[in-house]
Amino acid sequence: MGIVLGPNRYGKAQVRVVHVVRDGDRHTLRDLDVRTALAGDLAATHLTGDNGQVLPTDSQKNTVYAFARKHGVASPEAFALLLARHFVHAQPAVRSAEVAVREFGWQRLGQHSFQRGGAETRTATVSYDGETARVVSGLTDLVLLNTTNSEFHGFVRDEYTTLPETTDRILATAVDARWRHLDADADWDAAHRQVREALVAAFVETYSRSLQQTLYAMGRRVLETRPEVAEIKLSLPNRHHLPVDLSPFGLDNPNAVFVATDQPYGVIEGTVGRDGVAPADGDW
Repeated sequence: MGIVLGPNRYGKAQVRVVHVVRDGDRHTLRDLDVRTALAGDLAATHLTGDNGQVLPTDSQKNTVYAFARKHGVASPEAFALLLARHFVHAQPAVRSAEVAVREFGWQRLGQHSFQRGGAETRTATVSYDGETARVVSGLTDLVLLNTTNSEFHGFVRDEYTTLPETTDRILATAVDARWRHLDADADWDAAHRQVREALVAAFVETYSRSLQQTLYAMGRRVLETRPEVAEIKLSLPNRHHLPVDLSPFGLDNPNAVFVATDQPYGVIEGTVGRDGVAPADGDW
């Protein structure tokens, strides 16, 4: 049985670039972490050590910085599109490029003063094959919590089940969401803001009988309000908040005092898409 080289790619990871636009006294800040990955006619470097078609990863890093200066950073998606198209068109051996960007949020305190935001991070991944650009936007660690309007009961019980049923509980999660766009042309900042608003609104307004039900409601709300989104993938960890037993102290606990537990935790995952739109797992 022969041995062959399979699919391969290479690139630069964790390229941190902070871009400042100085419009008089008012400055605008964007803080990115960029990852590049190039694929194409690159077998020779693996099989013979011939690097004649290899664009060094250090050059890819330098391109990120140079493009930030030449083109600015209008949005993570727009910046990733510029880079992906450049690598494919500028390098004959490169057939496809993927550029993934994470953006760290900063809250404005003044004309040129900022405070780092919470754990939430904006994401964007662009893949380009010389003809078609595919854009997947997203966010991670969007922490949400409802103090009521959440139940969980009627589930399967076996000999190992100890979880009590509840008709009133805290529902908390840290949303990890990625959504695929139908095309590569949008007002990316506005689209991201509106998808985020739809996710939050659905979480707030859904009376939840399971975190699975909430996941579907959030995905459905995004597709109902954002026609440019083809499908959305959600991962919702269940951040448990358990009522504390205060009876040893002669006290009741009418869902007032809880302990927040980090581990272990359940994870609910799912995809909500449009009927008739083909899934594209390769774009994720």
